[in-house]
Amino acid sequence: MNDITIKRPIKWECSAQSHVGMVRDLNEDSVLSKQDSSLWIVADGMGGYEAGNIASKMVVNAMEDVGSFDTLDEFVTQVEDNLLDVNQRMLEYSEIMLDGRSMGSTAVTLMIQGQLGACLWVGDSRLYLFRNNTLSRLSQDHSQVEEMIRQGLISDEEALNHPESNVITRAIGVASEVCVDINLFKVQLGDIFLLCSDGLYNMVNADRIIERLQQGHIETAANDLIQDALDNGARDNVSLILVKGLPSKDLFSTAQE
Repeated sequence: MNDITIKRPIKWECSAQSHVGMVRDLNEDSVLSKQDSSLWIVADGMGGYEAGNIASKMVVNAMEDVGSFDTLDEFVTQVEDNLLDVNQRMLEYSEIMLDGRSMGSTAVTLMIQGQLGACLWVGDSRLYLFRNNTLSRLSQDHSQVEEMIRQGLISDEEALNHPESNVITRAIGVASEVCVDINLFKVQLGDIFLLCSDGLYNMVNADRIIERLQQGHIETAANDLIQDALDNGARDNVSLILVKGLPSKDLFSTAQE
């Protein structure tokens, strides 16, 4: 007897928000939400004198033309290639337009193909998964304090107010070669993914994030999370994208085993 597995296609609803915060004069974060292609990106620029703003925009602009793919492998390869390409273009821009002054950007991406997802990232912008009322992190910061935590030198609590909490060890646009990390995972109905810059998670703790995501409506949750960061002082720019898996109205897909 053949078993029939019926999986209803998932529709990914999303909400993208970015705010300059309460202290900074310029928003150096950029976000990109390509719902039709199931691709989402948050980039956090650095460099000052508008260089950070330019850097993050270069990252998201590099993904504007990314379309749909037949396989997740092709999808991942294209996004990674674009990140490596913009790394070189950012170095060239810095040399020509900024007299070699340093500029760069973090990048965290989420892409979904069928029942599979992938995260590619550089730096300390993060991807979280909220599933079954549990919040888990799918990316690991490329930062000084994260390395100290992994080595057991400091605790998670000590990292929150550590003097080197803003020091990252990897970014787009700061070196001729950059290593892009990847995490692959399964996705399912009801999943909520949160992509965000450090301006959010440094201002809003995990319990509060969970409380907001439990509301269900992601537009409301996104607005409330931004407001929470602002209410807590928002010392940095604050950016996030929420992506939630809902039942699609399309016909059921079947896979025969």
